[in-house]
Amino acid sequence: MADVMSKGSVFSPHRCRSSSNSSKRSKPLSANLFRSSIGLARSPFSSKSDLLGRVVIERQKGKVANRVHHAVPVRMDLSIGKGMRWWEKGLQPNMKEITSAQDLVDSLIHAGDRLVIVDFYSPGCGGCKSLHPKICQFAEQNPHVLFLPVNYEKHKSMCYSLNVHVLPFFRFYRGAHGRLCSFSCTNATIKKFKDALAKHDTDKFSLGEAKGLEEKELLALAANKDLCFNQTKKEKPSSTSPEVMEQIPAIL
Repeated sequence: MADVMSKGSVFSPHRCRSSSNSSKRSKPLSANLFRSSIGLARSPFSSKSDLLGRVVIERQKGKVANRVHHAVPVRMDLSIGKGMRWWEKGLQPNMKEITSAQDLVDSLIHAGDRLVIVDFYSPGCGGCKSLHPKICQFAEQNPHVLFLPVNYEKHKSMCYSLNVHVLPFFRFYRGAHGRLCSFSCTNATIKKFKDALAKHDTDKFSLGEAKGLEEKELLALAANKDLCFNQTKKEKPSSTSPEVMEQIPAIL
C-alpha cells in the first residue's frame, strides 16, 4: 500500500492542495457553470416557484426572462374526485331537482295537499349561491314541505314559458289551491320567504285534487317546441256531454 500512495500520478495536482491554501478556495460552482464545466449544454429554460407555490417555467434570453408556461403541481392522490358544486351541497331528502317540464307538472300533481316550493336558481347567480344554505336549512326544519329546485341554465326555455325572468325566484303551491304566491328574494329580504312559509304551511286541507300549474302555463309549455311536453289541462265534461245525457231519465 505504501507503494501505491507514493505514486503522485494517481492524484491530480489540483486536488492535493496544502491546508494553508484551504481558506482561499473559491465558492461552489453554480448549477449553470457546473453544467458547462462538465460539458452539458445549457438549458434555455429555468424553473422556480411563485408566491402561490405553482411551478413557473421561464425561457432565458440574455437578461430578459419570457414567461411561457404555468404548471400546477400534479396531485398524486387520484382518489379525490371533483369538488361538489355549491347547488349540490346540503341537499335534504325533501329537495327534488326538476329534470324537465313534464317532471315539474307531475311533481306538483302528485304532491297532493302537501306544500310545494319551486326554487328557480342559476349556477352563476351570486344571490342564489348565498341564499342556498338557508334554503337547505328551511328544508331540514320542514321535512313535510316539498322543495323543487329548478336549474335556470338547464331549463331556460321552460322558465321563459313560465315567465320567470328574475333570480332567485320562488313559487308556492298547495293542493287544489294551486299557486299561492310567487316572489324573488335574497339574503337581505329573506323575511319575505319566512313569512310566506309561516302563512301557507298550515294544517288546513283543501278539497279536490292538486291543481299544480295554471292552465295558461300548461298551454304555454305545450306550445313551446323546445320542450317534450304535450299535456294540457283536462276540461270537465259539460252538462250537455253524451255522458250526462245518458243519465237523464227518459221521462221528465
